[in-house]
Amino acid sequence: MTTLAFLDDAYLQQLATVITVVDGAWVETEATVFYAMGGGQPGDSGSFTGAAGRQHRVLDTRKGEAGRVCHQLEDDHGLRPGDTVIQALDWPRRYAHMRMHTALHLLSVAVPFGVTGGQIGADKGRLDFDLGETSLDKEQLSSQLNALIAANHAVSAGWIGEAELDANPELVKTMAVKPPRGAGRIRMVTIGDIDYQPCGGTHVARTAEIGPIRVLSIKNRGARNRRITLGWDEETTS
Repeated sequence: MTTLAFLDDAYLQQLATVITVVDGAWVETEATVFYAMGGGQPGDSGSFTGAAGRQHRVLDTRKGEAGRVCHQLEDDHGLRPGDTVIQALDWPRRYAHMRMHTALHLLSVAVPFGVTGGQIGADKGRLDFDLGETSLDKEQLSSQLNALIAANHAVSAGWIGEAELDANPELVKTMAVKPPRGAGRIRMVTIGDIDYQPCGGTHVARTAEIGPIRVLSIKNRGARNRRITLGWDEETTS
């Protein structure tokens, strides 16, 4: 099982660790700062630096079996089990994912309906909601989100037992994807006193780090489903 260093510190950008498994382009390590694709958040990219300072690009990160994390490197990396490497994130990309992920949690606060899907990107992100006949205004929703961001709520993570989550099913906002089980505990992300939900992804420490954002579109995706897409407010940040 790979130690997920980012769960304790999402801002950790580098880590020295030892390679445990090599399967062609896919490399596993004892610990990792790389988030593996899941929950709508892309896998991290970056680099491994090995012996003699040779750097190898990490193209993608995926989940393996039994809690292991697999890093996709270039085929000619030449790394072997037992080698020590320095992992380094593509930090601007990861940090953008952290900001957008937290913004989408705030969107689930502003739109208190069941979430049927979602996707996080460095430039934009979206959530799908079971809205029924409810209508939303893009500008009003953008203003509401930016007010929540500007309030600079603290963001933190902790753990509860699976039985506690079972006793409080309303904590799960996602209708299609349920929190992973089997480890006996569930990771919960808290935003101030406005949001508390299961999440295994990476987030900023305070909402003001997200920066100005705007609702790019609200589109129908079926009789009841509405897709809300967020992007950075370039007019404000430029």
